[in-house]
Amino acid sequence: MAVQISPSILAADFARLADEAAAVPNADWLHVDVMDYHFVPNLTLGLPVVEALRKATATPLDCHLMIADPDRWAPQYAEAGAGSVSIHAEAARAPIRTLREIRSLGARAGLALNPATAVEPYEDLLAEVDMLLLMTVEPGFGGQKFLDGVLPKIRRARALIERHGGRVRLQVDGGVDLDTIGRCAEAGADVFVAGSAVYGASDPVAAVSALRAAAERV
Repeated sequence: MAVQISPSILAADFARLADEAAAVPNADWLHVDVMDYHFVPNLTLGLPVVEALRKATATPLDCHLMIADPDRWAPQYAEAGAGSVSIHAEAARAPIRTLREIRSLGARAGLALNPATAVEPYEDLLAEVDMLLLMTVEPGFGGQKFLDGVLPKIRRARALIERHGGRVRLQVDGGVDLDTIGRCAEAGADVFVAGSAVYGASDPVAAVSALRAAAERV
């Protein structure tokens, strides 16, 4: 599958989100980190911001729900216009039902795993998802250092996906920059969330292009 770059607005200027979304017209997705101060020790944004962003940009929104009750809230993000909604396996109580509901509302369904969560127990859920999201930092804060220990899990996840037909996207989130994106791509990832590497750059458009080129060289 073609490389996809999803800049994270967690690293953007929250006072200028519409402008920040417009600053990356060459992005495939716009990654929206939703945190509730329960599942992770941080509080970011929620449905009203997603609804406003949907009106402000044509770039599909890639909503990553780091929240304690995704079964309740995930469908509402799909209804709000998110193109992709990912829920955490560690938080979902009825993941199959929730993933199917996300899909029924027209959004791409994603299953996210923390760094310490093994991927193998979720192999049977691959038929229910469009994307598997592997955290490459501990969730909750941007600007963290990439965890190299997750690379073997990326390789194992890619092998499982290929075993099931290879149609599931494999996304990595956390510490992705020009120094790490090639290793992630080599391990099998094809969707890359980058926050500081894009919004901390003097030229976000050039940063997205450079990240894409680095991943495609593998």
